[in-house]
Amino acid sequence: MTVSVLVPSSLTREAEDKREATRKLGYVARAAAVFRVDRLVVFPDSGAEGRWGDGFVETVLRYAATPPYLRKEAWGKRDELEYAGVLPPLRVASRTGSGSDDSGSLRQGIVTEVGSDGRVRVNCGLQHPISLPEPDEGLTEGERVSIRVSSRRPVRAKFVDESPPGFVVEASDLSTELSRDDAGVRIATSRHGEQLSVDRLGDIVADTAPRGTTVAFGAPERGLPEILGVAPPGGDEGGAETERERTDLPADEPDGSRFDLWLNAVPNQGSEVVRTEEAMFAVLACLSLTE
Repeated sequence: MTVSVLVPSSLTREAEDKREATRKLGYVARAAAVFRVDRLVVFPDSGAEGRWGDGFVETVLRYAATPPYLRKEAWGKRDELEYAGVLPPLRVASRTGSGSDDSGSLRQGIVTEVGSDGRVRVNCGLQHPISLPEPDEGLTEGERVSIRVSSRRPVRAKFVDESPPGFVVEASDLSTELSRDDAGVRIATSRHGEQLSVDRLGDIVADTAPRGTTVAFGAPERGLPEILGVAPPGGDEGGAETERERTDLPADEPDGSRFDLWLNAVPNQGSEVVRTEEAMFAVLACLSLTE
């Protein structure tokens, strides 16, 4: 089961300065880490980013998702990361195994040197880079790899074909993401969507648990209906119909850009505006509930 969260490149459009924009993205990254999101995808909302375009959102989120012990090696100094110090720590839990073959911590590493002797040096956050036999498929300097460290004294480690703890950050468009085979239940979040109730939540969780979920969020003062250029589902009243049942969509809109459900997870909100990062916590908390 894959959980993908889609956020627009205009996510920080209302931020007054780079520090505030960075802090906002830190909360988005925290939500992704807390609720075990697998993929955090930035989709283009061209022309609506304000001052924070040119990949700012993607860069900061990628940095936030990078383990602290690799950030200096992976990123160096970049203008987008001027205020990276305000990002809250994610503290993603390490994955460990119980068997002798899979014991130890799973860590992300960066290849720092490919030698002519069939060995490579990898920085994976230990005191010094470690030397490992180069795998058959070969590696290049700067490549990200997964390392299973079974012992630190002496160091025993190996390359593994596993995803490290945490989430990955990618850039893609909405249509592509909603057309993926592993998209699962495709949910659009909107104040115009179906108001979430206790009874309805059980049905939604039962549907998403075995299939996975793709959840899309809008931007400040620019929700998903505005981004997609479609009329809000149900108008101002907040309807319960899915987008597949609506007839107000452009005739040429591709099937891949449609959702299975429009959902309002903060009914009767007490603030005029629910920020994207706040909506993420509200929606993902509901979808992560178990029986």
